[in-house]
Amino acid sequence: MLAKYFLIFFCSFLSCVIFVLLLKRLIPKRKAAVSGISSTGGIGIGLSFVLSSIFFAFLYLGLSQETIGIITISILMLIFGVIDDWLELSILAKTLIQIFTSCLLILFGIRTQIIYIGNLPNIIITLIWVIGITNAFNHLDIIDGLAGSEAIIASLAFFVISVIGGDIRTSVLALSLAGATSGFIIYNLPPARIYMGNSGSHFLGFVLAAIAVVISYAPLERKIALITPLLILGLPIFDTAFLIMMRIFNRRSIFKKSNDHFALRLIRKGHSKEYALLFMLGLGLFFAVSGIYLNQASTLEGLFIIILVVITSLILGLRISKVAVDA
Repeated sequence: MLAKYFLIFFCSFLSCVIFVLLLKRLIPKRKAAVSGISSTGGIGIGLSFVLSSIFFAFLYLGLSQETIGIITISILMLIFGVIDDWLELSILAKTLIQIFTSCLLILFGIRTQIIYIGNLPNIIITLIWVIGITNAFNHLDIIDGLAGSEAIIASLAFFVISVIGGDIRTSVLALSLAGATSGFIIYNLPPARIYMGNSGSHFLGFVLAAIAVVISYAPLERKIALITPLLILGLPIFDTAFLIMMRIFNRRSIFKKSNDHFALRLIRKGHSKEYALLFMLGLGLFFAVSGIYLNQASTLEGLFIIILVVITSLILGLRISKVAVDA
């Protein structure tokens, strides 16, 4: 099985490298560029993920309803993202699109299955989760290499969880996403030669949120393991929560763009972009490893992990909040 997993990763990686090179040459920069750098990387990630997921899921296990749902609706999200990159959709339009695609996931049976709360609360939690993580990844894409590298860390963490749980279908999705994003990231590390655009950041957040939902985490005797996806995706969640709190505290609109992101404050403090990237990815790895360990830990150990993560987040947030930024 190890050889099969390597093949999935390698094929999705290689296909993304090829797609990115082709898209960079075929699509005119004036149609999809930021500061003269092509922002078509998200299309390459999406195409590679979709083709790899379909091929290997069908080859090894067949396409389940959930797999078809994630792949099909992720294509829609990618298309909407490309339109956003070209036309700059309003916040309202983006929100409506995210609600629509999240509802489609639910119609395919992709929703949380927390047995203690009933159907309607599970549907509401799924909507909030998918929309929240989708936007959190979009907010995270503020320095070269950050969103893509975090997506690799998170997708590999979900791959490990799915393999441990014997969920081969989800492991194919997670590994295909990790491979595709790895093919993109070699062009996106600082200094970036290509960007993922809104199409890429929304796509990555959406797919990771969907993968997180379909994985089974907690047996009845270890309810605390339900927190696993929150920790694995802890970096975008922490970054977005920090951003919102800072803007509320400083009486700024939470929707208005500004340079008060956590990573940008590190740079403002005098660190290099490379240092900021490594620091953020180290934090992302800390969250992901904590999530994997929590998934297998006892209730007491799980509580300790959660407390450790919360205290670490609070200390970092308080320290970096003291860095002055421009309005």
